[in-house]
Amino acid sequence: MRLFTRDTKVEALKRAPLLAGLSRKELTALAMMTEDMELDKGRVLCREGQRGEEFFIVMEGEVEVSRGGKKLRTLGSGGFFGEIALVEDLPRTATVTASTGIRFFVLTRRSFLRLLDEKPAVERKVMRALARRLASTTDQLSA
Repeated sequence: MRLFTRDTKVEALKRAPLLAGLSRKELTALAMMTEDMELDKGRVLCREGQRGEEFFIVMEGEVEVSRGGKKLRTLGSGGFFGEIALVEDLPRTATVTASTGIRFFVLTRRSFLRLLDEKPAVERKVMRALARRLASTTDQLSA
């Protein structure tokens, strides 16, 4: 299997709102903790209701996101999902299935938490990103 370069992973990671405030050096540390993977069409990456422990970034191919058996959207190259699983042990809110053969990489909660323990500044940046996300959700709900 062809591996993704560290720079490719860094560019993909910084598009995730949860990680957007991290420095290149911090993103590089995260990129080095990821695992490259391939799956065939039809394979399920995560199931609605099951506990999540991984954050996924699709690099090639497409995945279908569904809830309650109904298609919500399709994600292609650069698409990501599962970032909340990095910081909290919650059930998945959707099922994600490969609609084509896909290549992607995964960051696990265990690796992410290890980085937070080693670099408290990263944790502060992630907490700020979560607070901004919560505030924007609250603003949308009150509008």
